[in-house]
Amino acid sequence: MIRHLVLFKLNDDVARDEERVRAGVRAFEALKDEIPEVEFWECAWNITDRPIAYDYAINTAVADAGALKRYLEHPAHQAAAAQWREFATWVIADYEF
Repeated sequence: MIRHLVLFKLNDDVARDEERVRAGVRAFEALKDEIPEVEFWECAWNITDRPIAYDYAINTAVADAGALKRYLEHPAHQAAAAQWREFATWVIADYEF
Protein backbone atom coordinates (compact mmCIF):
# COMPACT_ATOMS: atom_id res chain seq x y z
CA MET A 1 0.00 0.00 0.00
CA ILE A 2 1.05 3.59 -0.60
CA ARG A 3 -0.04 6.46 1.62
CA HIS A 4 -0.42 9.78 -0.22
CA LEU A 5 -0.44 12.78 2.12
CA VAL A 6 -1.03 16.34 0.97
CA LEU A 7 -0.95 19.48 3.13
CA PHE A 8 -2.40 22.68 1.68
CA LYS A 9 -1.62 26.25 2.68
CA LEU A 10 -4.10 28.90 1.60
CA ASN A 11 -2.54 31.97 0.03
CA ASP A 12 -2.32 34.98 2.34
CA ASP A 13 -5.34 36.78 0.88
CA VAL A 14 -7.64 33.72 0.84
CA ALA A 15 -10.27 32.78 3.45
CA ARG A 16 -11.73 29.34 4.07
CA ASP A 17 -15.27 30.56 3.56
CA GLU A 18 -14.73 31.88 0.02
CA GLU A 19 -16.89 30.12 -2.54
CA ARG A 20 -13.91 29.04 -4.66
CA VAL A 21 -12.35 27.40 -1.59
CA ARG A 22 -15.62 25.69 -0.65
CA ALA A 23 -15.87 24.43 -4.25
CA GLY A 24 -12.32 23.11 -4.03
CA VAL A 25 -13.16 21.26 -0.82
CA ARG A 26 -16.25 19.73 -2.43
CA ALA A 27 -14.14 18.61 -5.39
CA PHE A 28 -11.68 16.84 -3.08
CA GLU A 29 -14.43 15.30 -0.97
CA ALA A 30 -15.94 13.79 -4.12
CA LEU A 31 -12.72 12.07 -5.20
CA LYS A 32 -13.22 9.14 -2.81
CA ASP A 33 -16.25 8.07 -4.87
CA GLU A 34 -14.95 9.06 -8.30
CA ILE A 35 -11.56 7.34 -8.44
CA PRO A 36 -11.61 3.56 -8.17
CA GLU A 37 -7.96 3.32 -7.07
CA VAL A 38 -8.73 5.05 -3.75
CA GLU A 39 -8.78 2.49 -0.95
CA PHE A 40 -8.78 4.95 1.96
CA TRP A 41 -9.77 8.61 1.98
CA GLU A 42 -9.79 11.43 4.53
CA CYS A 43 -9.72 15.16 3.98
CA ALA A 44 -10.38 17.96 6.46
CA TRP A 45 -9.48 21.40 7.68
CA ASN A 46 -6.71 21.73 10.24
CA ILE A 47 -8.12 22.51 13.67
CA THR A 48 -5.01 24.12 15.18
CA ASP A 49 -3.82 27.69 14.77
CA ARG A 50 -0.02 27.67 14.79
CA PRO A 51 2.35 29.59 12.51
CA ILE A 52 3.84 26.40 11.04
CA ALA A 53 0.48 24.72 10.47
CA TYR A 54 -0.99 24.06 7.08
CA ASP A 55 -4.69 24.69 6.48
CA TYR A 56 -6.15 21.57 4.87
CA ALA A 57 -5.05 17.96 4.56
CA ILE A 58 -5.71 14.92 2.40
CA ASN A 59 -4.78 11.45 3.62
CA THR A 60 -5.37 8.69 1.10
CA ALA A 61 -4.11 5.22 0.31
CA VAL A 62 -3.81 3.24 -2.89
CA ALA A 63 -2.62 -0.30 -3.59
CA ASP A 64 0.66 0.35 -5.40
CA ALA A 65 2.71 2.72 -7.57
CA GLY A 66 0.52 2.02 -10.61
CA ALA A 67 -2.62 2.89 -8.68
CA LEU A 68 -0.99 6.10 -7.41
CA LYS A 69 -0.12 7.09 -10.98
CA ARG A 70 -3.68 6.41 -12.16
CA TYR A 71 -5.08 8.38 -9.21
CA LEU A 72 -2.82 11.36 -9.89
CA GLU A 73 -3.64 11.34 -13.61
CA HIS A 74 -7.38 10.81 -13.16
CA PRO A 75 -9.36 13.70 -14.71
CA ALA A 76 -11.31 14.31 -11.47
CA HIS A 77 -8.07 14.60 -9.49
CA GLN A 78 -6.55 16.90 -12.11
CA ALA A 79 -9.65 19.12 -12.06
CA ALA A 80 -9.70 19.33 -8.25
CA ALA A 81 -5.99 20.14 -8.06
CA ALA A 82 -6.42 22.83 -10.72
CA GLN A 83 -9.01 24.56 -8.54
CA TRP A 84 -6.62 24.60 -5.57
CA ARG A 85 -3.75 26.02 -7.67
CA GLU A 86 -5.80 29.22 -7.85
CA PHE A 87 -5.64 29.88 -4.10
CA ALA A 88 -3.18 27.58 -2.32
CA THR A 89 0.19 25.86 -2.35
CA TRP A 90 0.92 22.38 -1.05
CA VAL A 91 3.47 19.78 -0.07
CA ILE A 92 3.16 16.02 -0.42
CA ALA A 93 4.61 12.80 0.92
CA ASP A 94 4.11 9.36 -0.58
CA TYR A 95 5.31 6.31 1.35
CA GLU A 96 4.80 2.57 1.44
CA PHE A 97 3.26 0.95 4.49
